[in-house]
Amino acid sequence: MRKLIKALILVIAAVCVVVVRSDDIRANLSKRDFAEYWAGGRLLLLHQNPYSSTAFVELLKQNGLTISEALTPRTPPWSLPILLPLGFVNPFWGWILWTAASVAALIISVRLCASMFGRDPAFRFRFNLLAYLFAPVLGCLVLAQIGLLLLLGVVLFLKLEPDRPFLAGAALVLPFAKPHLLVLFWLAVFLWSLDRRKWAVLSGLATATVFATLMVLWFDPAVFQHYRMHLATASIEGEFIPSFPGVLRLLFFRRHFWVQFVPLVLGVIWCCTHYLTRRSNWEWRRDAAIVMAISVVCAPYGWLTDDAVLLPAILQAAVWIYAQRTPGTVGAWLPPIAFALFNGLLLLMLAFRVPLQSGLYFWSSLLWASWCLYGYSRRTASPKLGLVL
Repeated sequence: MRKLIKALILVIAAVCVVVVRSDDIRANLSKRDFAEYWAGGRLLLLHQNPYSSTAFVELLKQNGLTISEALTPRTPPWSLPILLPLGFVNPFWGWILWTAASVAALIISVRLCASMFGRDPAFRFRFNLLAYLFAPVLGCLVLAQIGLLLLLGVVLFLKLEPDRPFLAGAALVLPFAKPHLLVLFWLAVFLWSLDRRKWAVLSGLATATVFATLMVLWFDPAVFQHYRMHLATASIEGEFIPSFPGVLRLLFFRRHFWVQFVPLVLGVIWCCTHYLTRRSNWEWRRDAAIVMAISVVCAPYGWLTDDAVLLPAILQAAVWIYAQRTPGTVGAWLPPIAFALFNGLLLLMLAFRVPLQSGLYFWSSLLWASWCLYGYSRRTASPKLGLVL
């Protein structure tokens, strides 16, 4: 009953905020990536090209929104069913629906992570504090990004994999909306499925992807042709990407787009070696953390808000660090304090509206990877926390 009352209070507070700030919200809808999500879903529902910048601009104008740049979804066709429900309502209510779905995805993800990793009641408050103040998570909510839905897919995979492998594979269709972000994770899933003969996981992912693709093809039979044309005109190679590979290219090899893929190639070599040396004892709830963190560092294209997908890795590392702490020693608290300070710095940058395109964010993925590596180095069996390590 107490939880129900708290939930009701939060809902009422959220409704009050929306009502009071409705004018500001409507005025700023076109400044968020949500505009391209809503337009993509609406155009698809109208059986039009969801990747058409011309149709995108015209559709927003018809709904009283103005934009400075014609952006359209860059996610592949099988990801478009995620956007389809937005097309049934106007942009304002679409934003409400998108925000509600994102918040729900976050709450479900945190609760599932708690059931898998954080069973110690003494650590639960800090566990939740870290989860809900993780900078990419709040960035997704503020900027109405897609990252929290990708996160939900990863968490469902980790939760369902031991007992329901087909459903676990089907859940991966959500992070597959941005396949470039977790290339090493996909490689590890493929190697593990072949090695352990886990065909149900691969068939689940394939089935969900085919179903989503057929749904999109029903609305737009030429969607793959439209997507190829969109990529050809997007000029991604000319953009600065505020990531480690992007900064590496900017500083030393500005004219060579292929340089952004060098870290990924090195990451693929590392991932194969990492899996082969641990294949006999591979456990996704333990080994996914480091693979995902390194994958995001090596990703040739990504933003701070995309890093929300790393939340289970961040939380798992925190549990390892907490379990192996030495009470009374100052050194045991230095890594968590450093992490909190740098995460707080990112939150301040978001609060002061530093554009995501700024190179000031490039180090964020390195911070997450360092945290996960430190936690991974301190992993051990811990009956106190109820973990299977």
